[in-house]
Amino acid sequence: MSFSDLSQIRTSLDTGELSVTDVVQNYIQNIEQRNDKINAVVSLDKETALKRAGEVQERIEQGTAGKLAGMVVGIKDLICEKDKQATCASNILANFESVYDATVIERLRDEDAILLGRLNMDEFAMGSSNENTIYGPTHNPVDASKVPGGSSGGSAAAVAADFCTASLGTDTGGSIRQPASYCGVVGLKPTYGRVSRYGLIAYASSFDCIGPLTHSVKDAAIMLETLAGHDENDNTSSSRAVPDYQRFVDRPDANIRIGVPEEYFGEGLDDEIREGIRGRLAELEEAGAELVPIHLPHMKYGIATYYILATAEASSNLARYDGIRYGHRADIEEVEKELKQEEEAIKEQMKLAGGDKKVELGAQLDDVDSPLIRLYKKSRTEGFGQEVKRRIMLGTYVLSAGYYDAYYAKAQKVRRLIKEDFTSAFEEVDVIVSPTAPTTAFDIGANIENPLQMYLNDIYTISANLAGICGINIPAGVHTNGLPYGMQFMANTFEEGKLFNAARLVEQLSE
Repeated sequence: MSFSDLSQIRTSLDTGELSVTDVVQNYIQNIEQRNDKINAVVSLDKETALKRAGEVQERIEQGTAGKLAGMVVGIKDLICEKDKQATCASNILANFESVYDATVIERLRDEDAILLGRLNMDEFAMGSSNENTIYGPTHNPVDASKVPGGSSGGSAAAVAADFCTASLGTDTGGSIRQPASYCGVVGLKPTYGRVSRYGLIAYASSFDCIGPLTHSVKDAAIMLETLAGHDENDNTSSSRAVPDYQRFVDRPDANIRIGVPEEYFGEGLDDEIREGIRGRLAELEEAGAELVPIHLPHMKYGIATYYILATAEASSNLARYDGIRYGHRADIEEVEKELKQEEEAIKEQMKLAGGDKKVELGAQLDDVDSPLIRLYKKSRTEGFGQEVKRRIMLGTYVLSAGYYDAYYAKAQKVRRLIKEDFTSAFEEVDVIVSPTAPTTAFDIGANIENPLQMYLNDIYTISANLAGICGINIPAGVHTNGLPYGMQFMANTFEEGKLFNAARLVEQLSE
């Protein structure tokens, strides 16, 4: 059995056709039957979920249940749940167990959502394919030979495979929207500060956003109503009131102004995706929307700007995982043995050497690491994967003396220009449209040795994170290769209602 969204589940619960326990057991059965092939769920807490289902069922019968009663939610494995592992799909945190709940977890529980399991991801949210993970790659439910996207690939795949009603992902440069496009589901990146980041294990703190992945636009709206709002534990969270987002879905206004930037429809975009999105826009125009050509001149600098700033923040955030304060610690006895062997080998060479060579070897002996420094190096080498190491090194480089002004400081200025481009555009339009990704999902392994090509998968999504605005992926069609693709709407800060309005209009075209 598969459920289209929460409203279908609630109808079945209200009529007595199903109980909450039936709903949870259905998802558990789907996971047990298909997760070996998909690998989206990395831990499953059946006992707690079924106990919780009974409690929620009682509240439904008493008329006191929350707005998410009946919704079963999967959680990306970098959002803290008390007494659950939060590994970030990394060996450095393989044994970490959270001692508290993230704010978003508390808010889901307060509205009677049932949390079923932890979901696969790219290590520390660094990746676009869900292949950089200690759990092994997640597979796209539509075609298991393809990637599901990343870094929230497990979150998108779990929804698409009917392992849960909805899931939580995180979006630093497109990590909710891009996998949503590849898997054919709805994925929302809220405005920066709309949803608390307390309890989120950070990648890049000025970019990271928590958001929902769902089957329907309405479920995304309900989820955001639950997740949004000020949190005193996160000083970047906004104190703005949370609107009734569902009204934008229930009564969408067709007379909206849609900005169409030529920069997003040029070279590198799959021809069939381009024509498919243009077809959807033509249908919206026929229904009453106004298509407005706009320009975002600094968008071409987005990828470079993002990968300078995000890696710099990653270098800073991940410095805490050193094997002493946090994270995996290498075997100290092995470290001491290794150092002793190095020193003895150099001393043996010095016995046979003379002159300049002996001086050179003496310098090498002086440069042998202290046990503490070698413990740091070995712990981090063993704990971090290749992509995380790459981004830490990039970020450390751009922050280093002599390069800070040339790279990091300049990138911050370009970020401001990109923000100003969007601010100007939103004076003329309600939302801006673009493809979500330049292609449909690619083969597993196809880009793993080509990091630049992997980074280019985020070319249409990173600008929203740089500008701090909101964005949503809405399924737009199915390619002739049989894979889904999405279109993205972006709106100004705290204008998620306009996103839901536009996305719902597209959703109606497929009904």
